[in-house]
Amino acid sequence: MTVTKSYIAKSVENMRPSGIRKFFDLAATMEGVVSLGVGEPDFVTTWSVREAAISSLERGFTSYTANAGLIELRREIAHYMESRFRVRYSPQNEIIVTVGASQAIDIAMRAITDPGDEIIVVEPCFVSYAPLVELAGGKAVTIGTTGETGFKLQPEQFEAAITSKTKALLLCYPNNPTGTQLNKEDLQLIADIVKKHDLLVIADEIYAELAYDQDHTSIASLEGMRERTILINGFSKGFAMTGWRLGFTCAPVKISSAMLKIHQYAMMCASTPAQYGAIEALQNGMTDVESMKKDYRRRRNYIVQSFNELGLDCHLPGGAFYVFPSIQSTGLTSEQFAEQLLLEEKVAVVPGSVFGKGGEGYIRCSYASSMAQLQEAIKRIGQFIDKRQMN
Repeated sequence: MTVTKSYIAKSVENMRPSGIRKFFDLAATMEGVVSLGVGEPDFVTTWSVREAAISSLERGFTSYTANAGLIELRREIAHYMESRFRVRYSPQNEIIVTVGASQAIDIAMRAITDPGDEIIVVEPCFVSYAPLVELAGGKAVTIGTTGETGFKLQPEQFEAAITSKTKALLLCYPNNPTGTQLNKEDLQLIADIVKKHDLLVIADEIYAELAYDQDHTSIASLEGMRERTILINGFSKGFAMTGWRLGFTCAPVKISSAMLKIHQYAMMCASTPAQYGAIEALQNGMTDVESMKKDYRRRRNYIVQSFNELGLDCHLPGGAFYVFPSIQSTGLTSEQFAEQLLLEEKVAVVPGSVFGKGGEGYIRCSYASSMAQLQEAIKRIGQFIDKRQMN
């Protein structure tokens, strides 16, 4: 019997595939590609962290942990959040260890979103945000930031987007893809509007450790915001632990309990060896974090200066490990630029358009690569631009 109807959920059928993967799937078929695309540290996880995970396996710690994660790890996370970011959470009932920050965002969305609820998403942003809102049954209301403001959310933009259906604002600072950071004064203006309209904030702070010019301020640390914030963080970026798939949520008890229900049914718990590695990372890994950050800062300064010298205007990002140079002077769309650059010069970058409003006319370049690779990429991009100027 022939199947004549689609059994795929409409929300999934209508969902666009990740725009990032298109270029890396193509790059994977080519030799000699220099990639500035993948949002992944080029550093290997600190040996003591790997050793702690190996030791846990050797000692036979291979069972499930508590759904919320090892209590020892949750205590370390609580200490970390208080000592680093001045916000206090109970390890007993306000912290959940998740399978990466992506799963943390997913359960946060599903825990607070009813059908028809509007979640404001600030773009350019990580490609999964709006789809996760839609999968949770909500409506993603996107706000586009611009290069003229350094890709910072403007309070008047935010307030204008709020309706009677708005439930939450999703923020990511330091930002992927722009590297933009918000200072305490910027965040306070946003927090005032959040409180005025009785909203929640989902704060993706996965890049908090990679803030270069000033200490990171968590919006949850501002007066009256802890009870309104679902804070997302993890070990992938700052601790160079992407493949370990370990994140965490911090939220008030009622919201945390709701997220834990979803986590219990969908995931059970995060990897046990990874959790033991994370304990070691928090206890003894901060020196390595600082060393990596120092190297990233050096690379950031080099690549920003280089793009500006090539005539591709590039603002100085305050955090993460991305730059977002403008390619508008070339007359190409961001997708044309990225595709032609890959085919002609074998440099992989991500077109800014895949990150939403405000991204067209820009490309995302990761500087989580060796200085030698960055220098080679800049050389090839320079050749690519020179050819177009000669024609």
